[in-house]
Amino acid sequence: MAQSIIRVAVTGGAGQICYNLLFRIASGEVFGADQPVALHILELPVAMQALEGVAMELDDCAFPLLREINLSDNVNDVMAGVNWVLLVGSKPRGPGMERADLIRENGPIFTSTGRAISDNAASDVRILTVGNPCNTNCLIALHNAPNVPRDRFHAMTRLDENRAVNQLAAKAGVSVSSVKNMIIWGNHSANQVPDYKNVKIGCKPAAEVIGDTDYLQGDFMSTVAKRGAAIIAARGKSSAASAASAAIDAVKSLVTPTPDGETFSSAVISDGNPYGIPDGLIYSFPCRSDGDGTYEIVPGFEWDACLREKMKAATDELVAERDVVKDLLS
Repeated sequence: MAQSIIRVAVTGGAGQICYNLLFRIASGEVFGADQPVALHILELPVAMQALEGVAMELDDCAFPLLREINLSDNVNDVMAGVNWVLLVGSKPRGPGMERADLIRENGPIFTSTGRAISDNAASDVRILTVGNPCNTNCLIALHNAPNVPRDRFHAMTRLDENRAVNQLAAKAGVSVSSVKNMIIWGNHSANQVPDYKNVKIGCKPAAEVIGDTDYLQGDFMSTVAKRGAAIIAARGKSSAASAASAAIDAVKSLVTPTPDGETFSSAVISDGNPYGIPDGLIYSFPCRSDGDGTYEIVPGFEWDACLREKMKAATDELVAERDVVKDLLS
């Protein structure tokens, strides 16, 4: 029996992240080698011509699993009947702009997007927010999507996880596949918390393998948190290919069963979490999935004094961000 089509909405379709993302979704890498997909791609009116060029290239790849490409500058049309939404498009931070200003600028975008998802998407829809500041953008969309369960919303901290995995693997002189349970707690910001205490290298705690607490609590955490800025300084542009790859990883973690004893990082609604984080935040936790799109927050991880202090700072930052947009949280 032929499989039904999975409909995937992607916003910011003519941007650099999407240019690295759309082709991998269309190839079957995300949902499987026998799963047909339809792409619903949103752009601003001024970028529709560029988006049409992207669609031409998608056509020219002749992907067997890509059954439809739907382009629009109307968010309600794009969200019609979709099963997955990747919210990539957001307003970038301008010169001299404070983080609170950026949050306010992006608020109306994610307000209308949340309403469009709520009104038009399929009943099983799941949402990954990539556009920054992604935790609070995700919270705005969630609050404006009353018809969608709160646990369907994710903000992406997988790029931070991948960066942290690579840093530890390089420091230990091992392959990245040896690093397991690298957790990012809290916010996708300079106050994110890469967890050096609970991560394993092989079967041993990373702290035991590396043997340098000052590095783990200092340069390691700082390098991961500031990696995006370092890439902008080197490349002149923000992360695109690595962000797209992380988005692929984030969705695959929800549609593939998590191996026993392992976790992945995702920022999800904190309601009722086992770590004492206040309810009502989009907060990154260790998660696992049965591979059906659902997830659970994995309990039982312990923090030392350094991690506890940094997690309080991340929590305080997210509470402050929520206060900035409280009038948008209907």
